[in-house]
Amino acid sequence: MKNKIYLVGFMGCGKSYMGKTLAQSLGWEFLDMDDFLEANEGMTISQIFAEGGESLFRELEKNYLRATFDFENTVIATGGGAPCFFDNMDWMNANGTTIYLDAPIAILVDRLKKETAHRPLLANKTTEELHEFIQNKLTERSPFYNKSNTIFTYQTGLETPADLLAHLM
Repeated sequence: MKNKIYLVGFMGCGKSYMGKTLAQSLGWEFLDMDDFLEANEGMTISQIFAEGGESLFRELEKNYLRATFDFENTVIATGGGAPCFFDNMDWMNANGTTIYLDAPIAILVDRLKKETAHRPLLANKTTEELHEFIQNKLTERSPFYNKSNTIFTYQTGLETPADLLAHLM
């Protein structure tokens, strides 16, 4: 295993939750890319979207992803769209181990319906609109996510970081 793990998958799939515990289990550091970007920019992602739109956010996201090049022994939770822009997925595969946390739409809707106010791409969506949005985005993004070195598919949504670790061994 390379000395960096990039967790990819749709928002709400558990990249941060699984990543923190996986990093602890390995004795590694954990980095949430969204937090890293916000801390370095001094703005929230919502503010970045409001001021410069998605194109500015994606450019910043790419730059901060590239800034992880020298990181060692680190589990990195990427943003849900990060693998789908520029050559980010190929870059992550070349510079670390990628794991796609593949969660069914029903699990994602259940997790995200409580968070629509905090996520710019989900703002003000009803449960039905959220389901349709996730379905459409997964259709777009799956070809990128499926380039991952490993795919961990949720069966129940109750899977734990220990299950992920067992899957990796």
